[in-house]
Amino acid sequence: MRTTEHDHPTEARLVALIRAAAAPLDTATIAERLGLHPNGVRVQLQRLAHRGVLVHEEARGEVGRPRALWRLTPRAIAEADLPHTGWAMARSLARAIPATPPRLREVEDAGAEMGRELADDLGPATDGDTRQALGNALEALGFAPQHTDDGDLARFRLMTCPYADTVRENPTVVCTLHRGIVQGVLDSIAPDAQLTGFEPRDPDIAGCIVEITLHEGEA
Repeated sequence: MRTTEHDHPTEARLVALIRAAAAPLDTATIAERLGLHPNGVRVQLQRLAHRGVLVHEEARGEVGRPRALWRLTPRAIAEADLPHTGWAMARSLARAIPATPPRLREVEDAGAEMGRELADDLGPATDGDTRQALGNALEALGFAPQHTDDGDLARFRLMTCPYADTVRENPTVVCTLHRGIVQGVLDSIAPDAQLTGFEPRDPDIAGCIVEITLHEGEA
């Protein structure tokens, strides 16, 4: 998590605590673990939610007013520090990998492994919804997906390309890596689903298309 996005030290502590938790936490638990007053913690949580860092859901099956359970958004979970030197290295690596069939197979396999790891980090979507889970993964990667359905076909239009600089260096390799990541996510969340469409577009315009076909009985 970029500490520059959490200039207030309490915010940084809140994000670190919630990120490390095995399950969403309620306000009282967060306040207790940080040694802070619940009212102040509640204000900070709401600020982070307004900025898209946190979301909350209501605890189910409880008597009385339901507790708000806080967790990080998919994008915040996957966000990590990547200084400019890191982007320079990524561009150099993209430039160095030849777009030959054997290397592209290796790149796609590496992407699939990354996708499975990402799916594990994000965890299952609400009620096992495959569309939501894939949308969460694409959001976490920074693609700002827009989702539409046509029967069993789920289509995601990717409105931004966070890796435009590396795509310009070697579009075939970078887009193949991305395709592998999507396939790896599907392998984890819906093994019977098929990646039936993957259409790269100009990274400066974005709008790449990802299509998956869900079989009967899948969410």
